[in-house]
Amino acid sequence: MKQLIHNDWWGVLEPQFESAYYAQLHAFLADEYAHQTIYPEMHHIFEAFEWTPFSKVKVVILGQDPYHGPHQAHGCSFSVLPGVKIPPSLQNIYKELQDDLGYPPVEHGYLKKWADQGVLLLNSVLTVRAGQAFSHRGHGWEQLTDAAIHALSERPRPVVFILWGKAAQSKIPLINTQTNIVLQSPHPSPFSANRGFFGSKPFSKTNEALVAMGETPIDWRLPEHVDIDAQWK
Repeated sequence: MKQLIHNDWWGVLEPQFESAYYAQLHAFLADEYAHQTIYPEMHHIFEAFEWTPFSKVKVVILGQDPYHGPHQAHGCSFSVLPGVKIPPSLQNIYKELQDDLGYPPVEHGYLKKWADQGVLLLNSVLTVRAGQAFSHRGHGWEQLTDAAIHALSERPRPVVFILWGKAAQSKIPLINTQTNIVLQSPHPSPFSANRGFFGSKPFSKTNEALVAMGETPIDWRLPEHVDIDAQWK
Protein backbone atom coordinates (compact mmCIF):
# COMPACT_ATOMS: atom_id res chain seq x y z
CA MET A 1 0.00 0.00 0.00
CA LYS A 2 0.99 3.65 -0.29
CA GLN A 3 3.49 4.69 2.38
CA LEU A 4 1.64 6.99 4.79
CA ILE A 5 4.52 7.89 7.12
CA HIS A 6 7.85 8.83 5.60
CA ASN A 7 10.39 7.67 8.17
CA ASP A 8 11.17 4.58 10.25
CA TRP A 9 7.72 4.61 11.86
CA TRP A 10 6.48 3.04 8.63
CA GLY A 11 8.39 -0.16 9.28
CA VAL A 12 6.95 -0.29 12.79
CA LEU A 13 3.32 0.46 11.88
CA GLU A 14 2.92 -0.92 8.36
CA PRO A 15 1.30 -4.15 9.67
CA GLN A 16 -1.37 -2.01 11.31
CA PHE A 17 -2.15 -0.23 8.05
CA GLU A 18 -2.53 -3.61 6.32
CA SER A 19 -4.93 -4.99 8.93
CA ALA A 20 -8.67 -5.55 8.67
CA TYR A 21 -9.46 -3.01 11.38
CA TYR A 22 -7.56 -0.30 9.52
CA ALA A 23 -9.46 -1.06 6.31
CA GLN A 24 -12.68 -0.44 8.26
CA LEU A 25 -11.22 2.73 9.80
CA HIS A 26 -10.15 3.97 6.37
CA ALA A 27 -13.66 3.47 4.99
CA PHE A 28 -15.15 5.28 8.00
CA LEU A 29 -12.75 8.21 7.57
CA ALA A 30 -13.40 8.47 3.83
CA ASP A 31 -17.11 8.90 4.57
CA GLU A 32 -16.50 11.31 7.44
CA TYR A 33 -14.16 13.58 5.47
CA ALA A 34 -16.62 13.54 2.56
CA HIS A 35 -19.69 14.50 4.61
CA GLN A 36 -18.51 16.16 7.83
CA THR A 37 -15.96 18.74 8.94
CA ILE A 38 -13.10 16.69 10.36
CA TYR A 39 -9.94 17.81 12.14
CA PRO A 40 -7.09 17.81 11.47
CA GLU A 41 -6.87 18.30 7.73
CA MET A 42 -6.20 14.95 6.08
CA HIS A 43 -2.55 15.65 5.27
CA HIS A 44 -1.83 16.42 8.96
CA ILE A 45 -3.24 13.20 10.47
CA PHE A 46 0.15 11.52 10.97
CA GLU A 47 2.12 14.70 11.73
CA ALA A 48 3.29 13.51 15.17
CA PHE A 49 4.95 10.48 13.57
CA GLU A 50 6.38 12.58 10.74
CA TRP A 51 7.93 15.10 13.12
CA THR A 52 9.48 12.56 15.51
CA PRO A 53 10.85 9.35 13.94
CA PHE A 54 10.63 6.13 15.94
CA SER A 55 14.38 5.93 16.49
CA LYS A 56 14.51 9.53 17.76
CA VAL A 57 11.71 9.34 20.36
CA LYS A 58 12.91 10.09 23.89
CA VAL A 59 9.65 11.33 25.43
CA VAL A 60 5.95 10.71 24.71
CA ILE A 61 3.30 13.27 25.71
CA LEU A 62 0.06 11.39 25.25
CA GLY A 63 -3.16 13.22 24.51
CA GLN A 64 -6.67 11.87 23.99
CA ASP A 65 -7.97 13.21 20.67
CA PRO A 66 -7.42 16.33 18.55
CA TYR A 67 -8.72 19.78 19.35
CA HIS A 68 -12.17 20.07 17.77
CA GLY A 69 -12.26 23.82 17.12
CA PRO A 70 -11.54 25.47 13.74
CA HIS A 71 -7.87 25.64 12.67
CA GLN A 72 -6.55 24.19 15.95
CA ALA A 73 -5.60 20.57 15.35
CA HIS A 74 -2.65 19.64 13.17
CA GLY A 75 -1.87 16.10 14.24
CA CYS A 76 0.19 16.70 17.38
CA SER A 77 -1.13 16.49 20.93
CA PHE A 78 -1.63 19.85 22.65
CA SER A 79 0.05 21.80 19.81
CA VAL A 80 -1.74 24.32 17.58
CA LEU A 81 -0.59 25.97 14.37
CA PRO A 82 1.02 29.42 14.38
CA GLY A 83 -1.50 32.24 14.59
CA VAL A 84 -4.11 30.15 16.47
CA LYS A 85 -5.24 31.17 19.97
CA ILE A 86 -3.60 29.05 22.66
CA PRO A 87 -6.14 26.56 24.08
CA PRO A 88 -6.73 26.50 27.86
CA SER A 89 -4.95 23.17 28.45
CA LEU A 90 -1.84 24.43 26.71
CA GLN A 91 -2.01 27.69 28.66
CA ASN A 92 -1.87 25.59 31.83
CA ILE A 93 1.03 23.56 30.44
CA TYR A 94 2.88 26.84 29.89
CA LYS A 95 2.09 27.94 33.47
CA GLU A 96 3.54 24.72 34.82
CA LEU A 97 6.58 25.05 32.55
CA GLN A 98 7.22 28.50 34.01
CA ASP A 99 6.78 27.30 37.59
CA ASP A 100 8.93 24.23 36.96
CA LEU A 101 11.80 25.63 34.91
CA GLY A 102 11.26 29.39 34.88
CA TYR A 103 10.51 29.71 31.16
CA PRO A 104 7.84 32.38 30.60
CA PRO A 105 4.88 31.52 28.35
CA VAL A 106 5.19 32.32 24.66
CA GLU A 107 2.37 33.78 22.59
CA HIS A 108 1.93 30.80 20.27
CA GLY A 109 1.12 27.13 20.72
CA TYR A 110 3.38 25.59 18.07
CA LEU A 111 5.36 22.81 19.80
CA LYS A 112 7.55 21.69 16.91
CA LYS A 113 10.74 22.52 18.80
CA TRP A 114 9.83 19.84 21.33
CA ALA A 115 9.03 17.31 18.61
CA ASP A 116 12.33 18.02 16.84
CA GLN A 117 14.19 17.03 20.03
CA GLY A 118 12.45 13.68 20.37
CA VAL A 119 9.15 14.49 22.10
CA LEU A 120 6.40 12.49 20.40
CA LEU A 121 3.18 14.51 20.66
CA LEU A 122 0.78 11.62 20.24
CA ASN A 123 -3.00 11.51 20.58
CA SER A 124 -4.60 8.10 21.14
CA VAL A 125 -7.28 9.01 18.55
CA LEU A 126 -6.02 10.93 15.52
CA THR A 127 -9.18 12.54 14.11
CA VAL A 128 -12.35 14.21 15.39
CA ARG A 129 -15.56 15.81 14.10
CA ALA A 130 -15.76 19.58 14.43
CA GLY A 131 -17.23 20.53 17.77
CA GLN A 132 -17.65 16.91 18.92
CA ALA A 133 -14.92 15.78 21.28
CA PHE A 134 -14.24 12.01 21.27
CA SER A 135 -16.48 11.53 18.21
CA HIS A 136 -13.96 9.23 16.49
CA ARG A 137 -13.23 7.18 19.58
CA GLY A 138 -13.74 3.43 19.14
CA HIS A 139 -13.31 3.31 15.35
CA GLY A 140 -9.82 1.81 15.26
CA TRP A 141 -7.34 4.58 15.96
CA GLU A 142 -6.70 3.25 19.44
CA GLN A 143 -5.40 -0.04 18.03
CA LEU A 144 -2.87 1.78 15.86
CA THR A 145 -1.66 4.16 18.56
CA ASP A 146 -1.59 1.36 21.14
CA ALA A 147 0.74 -0.49 18.75
CA ALA A 148 2.97 2.59 18.59
CA ILE A 149 3.09 2.91 22.38
CA HIS A 150 3.87 -0.78 22.82
CA ALA A 151 6.59 -0.68 20.16
CA LEU A 152 8.27 2.24 21.92
CA SER A 153 7.96 0.47 25.26
CA GLU A 154 9.74 -2.61 23.91
CA ARG A 155 12.50 -0.70 22.15
CA PRO A 156 15.97 -1.25 23.66
CA ARG A 157 16.37 2.52 24.17
CA PRO A 158 13.95 3.52 26.96
CA VAL A 159 11.36 6.29 26.81
CA VAL A 160 9.83 8.74 29.28
CA PHE A 161 6.02 8.55 29.03
CA ILE A 162 4.18 11.65 30.29
CA LEU A 163 0.59 10.63 31.03
CA TRP A 164 -1.76 13.47 31.98
CA GLY A 165 -5.24 12.38 33.04
CA LYS A 166 -7.07 9.07 33.30
CA ALA A 167 -7.38 8.48 29.56
CA ALA A 168 -3.61 8.64 29.08
CA GLN A 169 -2.96 6.65 32.25
CA SER A 170 -5.21 3.85 30.95
CA LYS A 171 -2.35 3.03 28.57
CA ILE A 172 0.04 2.01 31.35
CA PRO A 173 -0.61 -1.73 30.75
CA LEU A 174 0.98 -1.26 27.31
CA ILE A 175 4.19 0.07 28.84
CA ASN A 176 7.04 -1.92 30.36
CA THR A 177 7.47 0.11 33.53
CA GLN A 178 10.61 -1.85 34.46
CA THR A 179 12.59 -0.37 31.58
CA ASN A 180 10.77 2.90 30.83
CA ILE A 181 9.84 5.89 33.00
CA VAL A 182 6.17 6.83 33.49
CA LEU A 183 5.24 10.26 34.88
CA GLN A 184 1.59 10.68 35.85
CA SER A 185 -0.54 13.60 36.97
CA PRO A 186 -4.05 14.99 36.45
CA HIS A 187 -4.81 16.50 33.05
CA PRO A 188 -3.85 20.16 32.42
CA SER A 189 -7.41 21.11 31.44
CA PRO A 190 -9.08 23.87 33.48
CA PHE A 191 -11.32 21.21 35.03
CA SER A 192 -8.48 19.26 36.62
CA ALA A 193 -5.22 21.25 36.58
CA ASN A 194 -5.67 22.38 40.17
CA ARG A 195 -6.02 18.78 41.36
CA GLY A 196 -2.33 18.00 41.00
CA PHE A 197 -1.17 18.96 37.53
CA PHE A 198 0.13 22.28 38.85
CA GLY A 199 3.23 21.52 40.85
CA SER A 200 3.86 18.11 39.27
CA LYS A 201 7.09 19.34 37.60
CA PRO A 202 6.91 17.06 34.53
CA PHE A 203 9.56 18.95 32.59
CA SER A 204 12.34 18.86 35.16
CA LYS A 205 11.46 15.27 36.11
CA THR A 206 11.62 14.23 32.46
CA ASN A 207 15.05 15.79 32.06
CA GLU A 208 16.30 14.15 35.26
CA ALA A 209 15.17 10.79 33.90
CA LEU A 210 16.77 11.40 30.51
CA VAL A 211 20.10 12.34 32.09
CA ALA A 212 19.94 9.19 34.23
CA MET A 213 19.42 7.21 31.01
CA GLY A 214 22.46 8.85 29.42
CA GLU A 215 20.30 10.95 27.09
CA THR A 216 20.51 14.66 26.32
CA PRO A 217 17.78 16.54 28.19
CA ILE A 218 15.04 18.40 26.33
CA ASP A 219 15.35 22.16 25.95
CA TRP A 220 11.73 22.98 26.80
CA ARG A 221 12.10 26.69 25.97
CA LEU A 222 10.03 27.62 22.96
CA PRO A 223 10.97 30.39 20.52
CA GLU A 224 9.17 33.66 21.19
CA HIS A 225 8.10 33.89 17.58
CA VAL A 226 7.41 31.34 14.87
CA ASP A 227 6.83 31.80 11.18
CA ILE A 228 3.06 31.93 10.70
CA ASP A 229 3.58 30.03 7.44
CA ALA A 230 5.73 27.37 9.11
CA GLN A 231 3.09 24.69 8.61
CA TRP A 232 3.57 24.91 4.86
CA LYS A 233 7.33 24.37 4.97
